[in-house]
Amino acid sequence: MNSKPFILIIAGPTASGKTALGIELAKLLNGEIISADSMQIYRYMDIGTAKPTREEMQGIKHHLIDIINPDEEFSVALFKKYADEKIRELTNKNKLPIVVGGTGLYINSLTYHLNFSDSAEDKEYREYLSNLAASHGNEYIYDMLKKIDPDAANKIHPNNLKRVIRALEVFKNTGNKISDYQKETQMVESDYNFFYIALDMPRDVLYDRINKRVDIMVSKGLIEEVIKLKEMGYHRNLQSMQAIGYKEIFDYLEGDLSLQDSIDLIKRNSRRYAKRQLTWFRKDSRINWFNILNQDTNIITSNIINKLEGILK
Repeated sequence: MNSKPFILIIAGPTASGKTALGIELAKLLNGEIISADSMQIYRYMDIGTAKPTREEMQGIKHHLIDIINPDEEFSVALFKKYADEKIRELTNKNKLPIVVGGTGLYINSLTYHLNFSDSAEDKEYREYLSNLAASHGNEYIYDMLKKIDPDAANKIHPNNLKRVIRALEVFKNTGNKISDYQKETQMVESDYNFFYIALDMPRDVLYDRINKRVDIMVSKGLIEEVIKLKEMGYHRNLQSMQAIGYKEIFDYLEGDLSLQDSIDLIKRNSRRYAKRQLTWFRKDSRINWFNILNQDTNIITSNIINKLEGILK
């Protein structure tokens, strides 16, 4: 083991139990959690992003949650900057940084030496593309990306407007495709030593968990949360409001969908998102998969700790 900081990474699809496992391991390993979730960064968006409550955290410190307002911009480059700072801070305190989340690009910014997002920002071009999307639809600028960088387009969902715009922006400013940057940077060694795990279970079980979690979110006040966000002035066209669970409730509140239809749509979109997450993570051969169906938490944590002890010797 060389002198690079060591981090534990817990990934997997939505509703797979990452948060609970991360907290248990943090208690056992003197660790703290660094969230790698692109929606939990936003303040006031608690229920729909499945943020752990103070009780659920069980005294374990969580970082990179509630760090910006819903109308503020954020990027992978900023995530890496903040995460790097926090990892150094925790390492210096002899705490284990445990990165927990399902946003694969955030995790890749730590496990690869990604620097494609260092190219200059072009706010005027971003605004131009955003206006195009507003007037012609997301598919219009997604088609622009498919023409210049089909590899990147294959990895980005058409509705992920932020990432589509960023890929187009990189091409405009550098003349190079973002997919080429990503391939090149994967050849460069990470700044960290890491043990990378992901949680898995049969697809039907995962989908059932997702459906039940959406029902719980609604019963806990998801609709009221979105109403409050609207009252605070956060409109539906913000990137943050494109998050699953928020855009569908906006449709309900504005009369475009019935309540039941909006809830059904949240479930469907969440299941599709989980499928995309699994596809992303399964392409990474560095991941150690743990099937947690009918597995006792103590057995899972023991297995992980045993593997860690072998690595850290």
